[in-house]
Amino acid sequence: MPPMNTRRADTRKPKNTKATIRRLMSYLKEDKFKIGIAFICVLVSAATNLMGSYMLRPIINNLVADVSVAERISTLGFNLLKMACIYAAGVMAAFFQARIMIGVSQRALLALRGDLFEKLQKLPVRFFDTNNTGDVMSRFTNDVDTIGEMLNSTLVQIFQGVVSLIGTLALMFYTNFWLSIVTIVVAPIMAKIGTTIASRSRKRFTKQQSELGRVNAYIEEIVTGQKVVKVFCHEKQVTDNFEKLNDSLKNAQIKAQFAGGMMGPSMNAMSQVNYTLTAGVGSILVILARLGKAAKLASLDIGGLTVFVNFSRQFSRPINELAQQLTVVMSALAGAERVFDVMDREPESDRGSIVLKDVKGDVMIDNVTFGYNPDKTILKNVSIYAHPGQKIALVGSTGAGKTTITNLITRFYDINEGKITIDGIDIFDIDRSSLRENIAVVLQDTHLFTGTVMENIRYGRLDATDAEVRQAALTSNAHSFIRHLPDGYDTILEGDGSNLSQGQRQLLNIARAALSRAPILVLDEATSSVDTRTERDINKGMDTLMKNRTTFVIAHRLSTIRNADAIMVLENGEIIERGNHEELLAQKGRYYELYTGLKELD
Repeated sequence: MPPMNTRRADTRKPKNTKATIRRLMSYLKEDKFKIGIAFICVLVSAATNLMGSYMLRPIINNLVADVSVAERISTLGFNLLKMACIYAAGVMAAFFQARIMIGVSQRALLALRGDLFEKLQKLPVRFFDTNNTGDVMSRFTNDVDTIGEMLNSTLVQIFQGVVSLIGTLALMFYTNFWLSIVTIVVAPIMAKIGTTIASRSRKRFTKQQSELGRVNAYIEEIVTGQKVVKVFCHEKQVTDNFEKLNDSLKNAQIKAQFAGGMMGPSMNAMSQVNYTLTAGVGSILVILARLGKAAKLASLDIGGLTVFVNFSRQFSRPINELAQQLTVVMSALAGAERVFDVMDREPESDRGSIVLKDVKGDVMIDNVTFGYNPDKTILKNVSIYAHPGQKIALVGSTGAGKTTITNLITRFYDINEGKITIDGIDIFDIDRSSLRENIAVVLQDTHLFTGTVMENIRYGRLDATDAEVRQAALTSNAHSFIRHLPDGYDTILEGDGSNLSQGQRQLLNIARAALSRAPILVLDEATSSVDTRTERDINKGMDTLMKNRTTFVIAHRLSTIRNADAIMVLENGEIIERGNHEELLAQKGRYYELYTGLKELD
């Protein structure tokens, strides 16, 4: 059997940050024109904010000017109207920028999710056997959501912060050169603090996303197996296990959020220092200017000081905002690396180009050796020959390699040594899709999709007519229970067919196989989930289903394989006995012991 899923998160080193950013930006390339318009809107918005702030200088200077009251009121009204128009333009620009970026980011996420889902369809079965479903789902939800948050607003806010920072600095120098020098002395210190915190935050946010994936994986696993948990009264155990994972996630989030949260307070503290220096030195310059002693330092009026103090706060605000946005960026990059980690996995290799036609069903497994892991061999020089229309049964203890053989025939896994052929053609030379189209599989674990009974059976062959679907149901003996469902074949199944019994779900799976025209049939414990009466009914239908098809049957109930053309008894990955029912009984070996009850399958 394939190795069990592990809950351990992906611990590989994160990829290059610049490469991750470039890859994310590639999803925006088709909207470059719209992004350009959005950034123009950002420029307008930033410019209007700066212009509006600078309007305080003439307004305040007008209020303290030595002019008549009527002139003050008239000038004040004109300046206020001008300020209102400026801010109105800024509001409109911000609205259009937000509207454009929402559309751009959602289209990028649409493409990203599409690429991720498409890649999942190309990954080998090994990936799904060795990765938790919940962790994979977390990459679709949590990780993609954090990327969406960054694309939707963070990129624009970073650009706006940079523009505001440059514009504020320019107006500060325009207002008073020497006071600007005093103010920007603090800037390198603030930048150093920000980059130091950001570098430490990134690793912690990567850890946070990984821990979140582990929690989601465990939740998905327990919710799916809730009946098993309750039957064995393991509620406390799974709760304790969840508490450990949850606590680990909490600690990772505390460290990540604390590291990210340090940005704001640190920048605010430096901002207050900057504000104090600006206000103190500026006040001195205003006093000296009033006394006529600051000509060499450039005169500074009260309005100019008010504007400059306001700019000093605006100067630190973009830095604070940039620092805070780095938290979102770090989280988004961590999520992007997890998404791209899946996209970069090697897809199923398929060198085959031969498209099978008119397959007779002659299958040969010749000296095949295989192991799921290099250090552990499951099958050892196994050889099986199935002629067209024959029924080959595989019997053996759990872990003997029965399911592994069927996994190799369908190329869910590729053999290490030996050869498997269909009608004399090596399966490595056959197009993978063509190969699987000619093999119908009924697994022990059933899976039904959300939709009608008709649609679930039609999954076996999408171009089948309604009449063919009903005939497949009749062949598998599923028709009798389907017609008693509330809406018959139009009954909606949800939650993996939770409103059906296990046996009924398996009958629908068998009906899928019956609908398929595949000349090769694989039945992996197909009747293990049904009672003996249902099993008899299924076997009647199976005889019709298997007619003229090469069939591989894995069964624990030996009574179901008495009519097999050949029975292979496997132990420890080797075939220890082979022959039909009568021949094996005559040998009085392992099969004889199992059939007569002298020994039982492990």
